[in-house]
Amino acid sequence: MIWLQGTVILLTGLSVAGGAEPPKPALTIGEGGVVLRDGKPYRGIGINFFSAFSRFMLDETDRSYREGFAELARRKIPFIRFMCGGFWPKDWRLYRENPNEYFRRLDLFVQDAEQAGIGLIPSLCWYSPCIPDIVGEPRSAWGNPESKTIAFMRAYVGQVISRYVRSPAIWAWELGNEYSLDADLPNAADHRPWVHVELGTPPERSAADDLTHDMVATACREFAAAVRKSDGFRPVTSGHSLPRPAAEHLRNRRSWEPDSAEQFRKNLIDINPDPINLISVHIYPFDKEKRFGHENASYADILRECMRAASSAGKGLFVGEFGAEDDPKHPDPDMPRKEVEAMIAAIEATGVPLAAIWNYDLPAQEQSINITPTNKRAYLLDLLKEANDRLSRSENTPR
Repeated sequence: MIWLQGTVILLTGLSVAGGAEPPKPALTIGEGGVVLRDGKPYRGIGINFFSAFSRFMLDETDRSYREGFAELARRKIPFIRFMCGGFWPKDWRLYRENPNEYFRRLDLFVQDAEQAGIGLIPSLCWYSPCIPDIVGEPRSAWGNPESKTIAFMRAYVGQVISRYVRSPAIWAWELGNEYSLDADLPNAADHRPWVHVELGTPPERSAADDLTHDMVATACREFAAAVRKSDGFRPVTSGHSLPRPAAEHLRNRRSWEPDSAEQFRKNLIDINPDPINLISVHIYPFDKEKRFGHENASYADILRECMRAASSAGKGLFVGEFGAEDDPKHPDPDMPRKEVEAMIAAIEATGVPLAAIWNYDLPAQEQSINITPTNKRAYLLDLLKEANDRLSRSENTPR
């Protein structure tokens, strides 16, 4: 069954409790920011499956994600993070013009995840300019709680969450992807959102499309508040990347001077404001550069500071993306594997509770970072299985 605005609708395979019984989500955040699964401390590494739903959303004949679910379940990879909606304004056409069909497809997607035993972390508003473009506002509208952008977000979030609040497949709710990286840039004019009129964007961008820390924090608060109207239990996360090495200096002085570890922690907490209770970071090899006043930092150094920040705020930590691209110019062809192995080792050593590698079955990134059971990066699926086996055997969370 699914729960839709007070109406119970039967769908084979969807496990939804009826009546006034509260949902029993797989994940919650406990005291001190401990991530709990079924009430017990939990650590696990999943995978990004970015287009798992969007391919079906755009083409009703494409349910190829089911093969992915089966493969991931076989490998004991417990959950996926995915885009739950469109990337471009044009991609939201089905939802806007035929919401019944949109939710029929999303119902099937959630049902299939339940049946496969795959957890879901839906990222509901993936690309930060998209919803402002749909409603005819600049991207800065994310910072205005009275904007049409926030109203659209609230409506969509309310529909999705009230519909699936009782599904055991849903592990957490996420705002979008890396909004924070576009905040407070002195060279913002060089990094404004793309223009593709044929995909629904406006014909030009302006300074009104630039973001600040406060705008992003407002978007996070409004999103989490919208989630909490329908779901008072599951973790809520932002989808942010690591703060830039100079994020706090950029916030206050538009300076590229590197932040100290203390400034890093402050920025990370502030950009994931209450009622966000699962801090999000993404980590890649370039993130080690110019950290904490040093030329390079280790993955463990960075993640240890992330864990310190999350713990001090009483929140969980989610490394929502990690990975290493193949680089044909790099002298060491084994570099990507070595980097991912180092990331996994750091995740395990620092006690990170949740992480997800990038990315499963995304043909557009086949030459750089895509992972499938049959391509040259298939070994990464084995690394994840081995890591999850180790985490499941571990009796104590490392510190």
